Amino acid sequence: MSWEKDLQRWVDAGLLDTSAAARIQQFEKDSGRRRLRWPAILAVGFGALLLCAGVLLFVSAHWDQMSPSQRFTLVLAMVAGFHMVAGLLGIKVPVMGVALHVVGTIALGAGIFLAGQIFNLQEHWPGGLMLWALGAVLAWLILRQWPQALLAALLIPAWLGGEWSLATERYLGAWNIAAQGFLLLAILYFSASQKESNRALRLGLVWVGCLALLPFIQDVFWSGNLEYWRSRSSPLPVSLAVLGYAAAYVPALAIALIVRRRASTPIFVSAGWVLILGLLSRMQSPQQSPRNNLWLYLWVAAGACALCWWGVHDNRKLFINYGTVIFALNLVIFYYSDVLDKMGRSMGLILLGVLFLAGGWVLNRLRSDLITRAATIGGSQ
Repeated sequence: MSWEKDLQRWVDAGLLDTSAAARIQQFEKDSGRRRLRWPAILAVGFGALLLCAGVLLFVSAHWDQMSPSQRFTLVLAMVAGFHMVAGLLGIKVPVMGVALHVVGTIALGAGIFLAGQIFNLQEHWPGGLMLWALGAVLAWLILRQWPQALLAALLIPAWLGGEWSLATERYLGAWNIAAQGFLLLAILYFSASQKESNRALRLGLVWVGCLALLPFIQDVFWSGNLEYWRSRSSPLPVSLAVLGYAAAYVPALAIALIVRRRASTPIFVSAGWVLILGLLSRMQSPQQSPRNNLWLYLWVAAGACALCWWGVHDNRKLFINYGTVIFALNLVIFYYSDVLDKMGRSMGLILLGVLFLAGGWVLNRLRSDLITRAATIGGSQ
């Protein structure tokens, strides 16, 4: 840039010292990074997603007309091409390079499964996820870009869940253990601090946790229903169950203990809550639906209240809002499943309206008070 030449000329002329010139260069560099606002980041992200979808759609549309050698060449070109272009563009436009590297890693997953189809390899789909996760880990180690780490954080649990699903497909209610592990991992991601290093990665983990928390609560809620698994009559062996619980709980707790140390106590409490939720989902007769189990609703409500308390203690507004949402949804689902069908249609709708109006007002007041209290506690610390 021209200003850099002028800056060097001023240093040579003695108008600026070397330290002042270095501070000016750092300031301009940081200012250039800040110019990329969220609309540009959103556009680049959606552009990378659409590019990925378009390439895969093009390949699938012409797949049958290609010979095996052409297919394999296309797979290699698709994976290597994106990374090569990303390396060239990343010098001038770093964010574009990051996006194209992500597309290349995503294309690696498609390439792995397509290569298996080309060579008619033995079907074991979790193995493909394992290779894909390994590729994401290697990409992160080489590039040190946070989207690669986020992909690895998604693919490694998916691989382990796939292996567990295949290993226990003949056993009754085995998925409930995997659902507990995914729920605990979602809580770990959801509670990632945004004030430490790698803020972009931690923010991505928070978003993943936000999107996954409610579905996996429902998964644990329903996967303990033995009637749902009636086609799988064999009980889960004790040794396999112990292995499953260890894989579901130990990695998340170990990560929390290593990364957060003294601040990992809420994750251990969350692990106890998840474990009891999984046990409660099984405490019913095979013909009874989990929606008729009052203890499940009470335990979910207790978890929502604990999440709000956690938000107050750590000054996390997101926790308070999310806990309020979980409590409200839990109350509405309980009303629909256990209360509405026991009264007339008109009375049920009237009470539902009162529940939404009065309950919504009360919950909003409580939420606002908790947020104010959290801000007061955070300001005094």
